[in-house]
Amino acid sequence: MNVLWIYAHPDPESLNGALRDDGVATLRELGHDVRESDLYAMRWNPVVDVIGAVPEDVRAEHRKLDWADTVIVQFPLWWADTPAILKGWFDRVFVQGYGYDYRDETGHPLRYGNGVLAGKRAMVIVTAGAQADSLGPRGAHGSLDDLMFGVQHGTLFYTGMTVLPPLTVTGTNRMTPERFDCVREELRKRLHSLETADPLPYRTQDGGDYDRRLVLRPDVAAGQAGYGIHLIA
Repeated sequence: MNVLWIYAHPDPESLNGALRDDGVATLRELGHDVRESDLYAMRWNPVVDVIGAVPEDVRAEHRKLDWADTVIVQFPLWWADTPAILKGWFDRVFVQGYGYDYRDETGHPLRYGNGVLAGKRAMVIVTAGAQADSLGPRGAHGSLDDLMFGVQHGTLFYTGMTVLPPLTVTGTNRMTPERFDCVREELRKRLHSLETADPLPYRTQDGGDYDRRLVLRPDVAAGQAGYGIHLIA
């Protein structure tokens, strides 16, 4: 399997760096081919200068994505979102005709479960300093599941990728060596099952649950609202 590991943390000596190094080594031990996009090390330019432009650094990322069977996206949660450099990677790489406004021969837009990256798997690895309870359904920081909806559903699934449940690591400000060993073991287990794990059951654009306006039909999750209604119960 070909795996592209997109890494968005400025410190290679950090907890994130240690997890990335261990994860890449694990994949290679399993016989997978791995390529990396270490955005800070690459000094990735996150700024869109010209709408629709596809310069060589963007084309290089397209070649990596075309090559990959699976995409790992790893980042720390900063201000309830991805680091700006990762958002800028999506902004510049998922250009018109590649990430969005990708159409079939009839002109029908392909997105949310279909698209140029259909057939690929994706998994998010996210770390947060806050404790798990404060990132839960009643936590002051907001539900981590909800905070990840943009990158998992609105970005990865939008472009056609099958999205696996994320690996979430909370409480990193109080990480002990013993807990780090547990996190590392969980990461290894997740990487062993990349090819077989059940994905998040997002509703597809053309699966019959949405109308032409991309609004859920009245009989689907009737009377409910929120991010969770876009998952098949």
